[in-house]
Amino acid sequence: MKINSFQFELHLAHEWATAGSAAKKGRVVTFVELNSADGFAGVGESAPSSRYGETLETVVAFLKKVDPQKLSFDDVAASMAYLDRISPNDFAAKAAVNIALLDGAAKQAGQAVYDFLGLGFTENKHVTSYTIGIDTPEKVRQKVLEAASYPMLKCKVGVPQDREIMAALRSVAPTKRLCIDANEGWKTKEAALEKIEWFARDPHIEFVEQPMPAGTSAQDLAWLKQRSPLPLFADESFISAKDAAFCVDCYHGVNVKLIKTGGISGGFEALQAARKAGLKTMIGCMIESSVLITAGAHLAELADYLDIDTNLLITNDPYRGCSAPNGIISFAGAPEPTGLQVRANLLRPA
Repeated sequence: MKINSFQFELHLAHEWATAGSAAKKGRVVTFVELNSADGFAGVGESAPSSRYGETLETVVAFLKKVDPQKLSFDDVAASMAYLDRISPNDFAAKAAVNIALLDGAAKQAGQAVYDFLGLGFTENKHVTSYTIGIDTPEKVRQKVLEAASYPMLKCKVGVPQDREIMAALRSVAPTKRLCIDANEGWKTKEAALEKIEWFARDPHIEFVEQPMPAGTSAQDLAWLKQRSPLPLFADESFISAKDAAFCVDCYHGVNVKLIKTGGISGGFEALQAARKAGLKTMIGCMIESSVLITAGAHLAELADYLDIDTNLLITNDPYRGCSAPNGIISFAGAPEPTGLQVRANLLRPA
């Protein structure tokens, strides 16, 4: 096996801001390519978040430690066990390798990843939300108008301007389905409840994501869950399958991201654990290209909601994979029939 990695800067159509991060116009991600001696290849992507203590530098440092001869498309589980021996953490870096391993393994088996995992994929079923980042009311209106063809929006909140943001959004999309994401922005249970009760006046809001900081006590989170008029989803509070037991008493659902779980394999386990615990499930994303977005889409049959849209928000995607016509995830026009079903664009560096 041979391993190659390279970095690429994704450019956003609009500045991106959340309650927990400053506005940015782009993001540098790392791609990993694996090539086996018998001619099969796999690609993966890492989009690390400093929120979880990972950076481009930590990804590069981890990948330098990987011996490609200890990776195999024939045994993804053993390959991941080897990566865990290198480091118990570094999940963003492991995600890139894991996705590349499953891409190659599924190609070798002549299957799409979703069939390789025994999940399948139902066309015309899976709707992704389209995310509106924190911005001025004028910019929020512009973004919502650009998202007119998408049936569900996700709005970033958790800042003092929450009401102005919502007023701007509803001025152009008064009845569109909506979920809101506070990104840990409300610091006390009383403040969170007051905000959620105000949002609940809107009958088209479906749930609230991560209303309080992940370090909030289980007692306070349970207090909020018992009183909230809207379902609560964990994001920063849910990293992997091991967090399902904690989240049962504190949330109604969880947001699974492959960068948090270490790739498709960990995401599969996290979704199964959450569903077994009786939690609703969502697959989310960071700022990512079509490699990570498509990887998440292969697990769609395990999710109640999808928020895998950031490939729609960038202007220079170096890969093509699944599509989202009118917000409905589809593999019907995927550029490859097997594996992840992704192909590099000409934008990708040589």
